[in-house]
Amino acid sequence: MVTTNAIKENNIRLLEKCKKIKLVLSDNDGVLTDTGVYYSAEGEIYKRFSIRDGMGVERLRNLLGIETGIITGELSGSIKKRAEKLKITQLFQGIKEKHMLLEEIISHNNIKPENIAYIGDDVNDIEFMKLVGLTASPSDGMPEIRKMVDYVCEERGGNGAFREFAELIIALKSD
Repeated sequence: MVTTNAIKENNIRLLEKCKKIKLVLSDNDGVLTDTGVYYSAEGEIYKRFSIRDGMGVERLRNLLGIETGIITGELSGSIKKRAEKLKITQLFQGIKEKHMLLEEIISHNNIKPENIAYIGDDVNDIEFMKLVGLTASPSDGMPEIRKMVDYVCEERGGNGAFREFAELIIALKSD
């Protein structure tokens, strides 16, 4: 049974973590997309992205001066185009061991691990999530991920989960 005190303690912990955030990073497939991909004989054609998630990127930048980045194990022209449209300059593609990027990201941004928020949905995100300050998962993230993160979104990947996480950070940093 969850007590009122446990809920309050969790909310205080979440508030403290949000206050420290200076960079928000995201996985691509399963977070910014709905895990679907359309293929033809020539290969990948389409991935679906949520316009609302894009607004989350803009709101973080415009309201709080927080930049965003994407770390993905895939190599995809569609995510490159999406990042360009949203003016996301920190795009890391083809990264199988995401946690190996942490030192580079910290150095490039002149921040500490606790200043990084990350939203991911699958087992390839676990090691990176263990190292950063604030973590989240879409509602349809893998069970192992949902159990370990600080915040589980109500929205599914590709359907506004990133926006929900962004709005949480905006709300708690603005208090």
